[in-house]
Amino acid sequence: MTRVLITRKLPDTVQDAARETMEVTVRDDTLPMSPDEVTNALQNYDAVLPTLGDAFSAAAFDLVPEPRCKLLANFGVGYNHIDAEAARAAGVAVTNTPGAVTDATADIAMTLMLMVTRRASEGERMVRAGKWEGWHPTQMLGLHMTGKTVGIVGMGRIGQAIAKRCHYGFDMKVVFFNRSPKKVGEHATQLADLRAVMEASDVVVVAVPGGAETRHMIDSAALSAMKPTAFLVNIARGDVVDEAALIASLQTGVIAGAGLDVYENEPDVPDALKALENTVLLPHLGTAALEVREAMGLMAVDNLRAFFAGESLPNAV
Repeated sequence: MTRVLITRKLPDTVQDAARETMEVTVRDDTLPMSPDEVTNALQNYDAVLPTLGDAFSAAAFDLVPEPRCKLLANFGVGYNHIDAEAARAAGVAVTNTPGAVTDATADIAMTLMLMVTRRASEGERMVRAGKWEGWHPTQMLGLHMTGKTVGIVGMGRIGQAIAKRCHYGFDMKVVFFNRSPKKVGEHATQLADLRAVMEASDVVVVAVPGGAETRHMIDSAALSAMKPTAFLVNIARGDVVDEAALIASLQTGVIAGAGLDVYENEPDVPDALKALENTVLLPHLGTAALEVREAMGLMAVDNLRAFFAGESLPNAV
């Protein structure tokens, strides 16, 4: 029977589905795999179902040039923790779970947009600390999001879902930057470059894939192009934003605030970022709903089943 390693505990429905046709080992640790665990997995399993932070790097494949493992069925749409080119060179296929994460991630983007523009986290901290002295007309004035301009960086599935929510739900003008031309309907306008989007927007939402091509795409130059009244939201990958540049921009009032669900060196969040009142900081909740995690896991299992049945991979990358 096919031996499969699941690197982090998944919902029971997913693990049970995998066990119907495969011999499954579930790793107990909730932290990312160590380098030794990665090489062991490549040597001793027919397939691995990894997730965020499990570093199947070029170095790992150099150590195991002829792996027993023939498929990395990633749990998640982002796979920048896997060197897909090195995997292919070693004869290892890679899949992901697109589609299942789209709406949940777009919902978290909207959550962050509303929380940071309306100062919700700051207000909750005030109440919990017993510092609220009662309502008055100029208390904690934020940005009225309805009717404003949202700039979306990356107009893939998630970017389009965010655009739809912003336009139809909040009557927002939608502009976007995409690395290639994209037509997504009359409600969204593609601008010439990233700077144009940063300059035009009241809220910028980052929704590009992670990886070398997008690392630090949002740097000090991009941040300095934003209005001092504007907000940045990141639901993509942490290293798409230069975290040090973001902290400096928040500290000096270059931008008004930021809502983050991802960080450059997760799970480490800089103390300087945590100390800022004009931030909303979530613990990577983008897909944290049971039905979404079940759908992601079952999609990964479908990729495993198809591969070992000799069928075309539903979600090859």
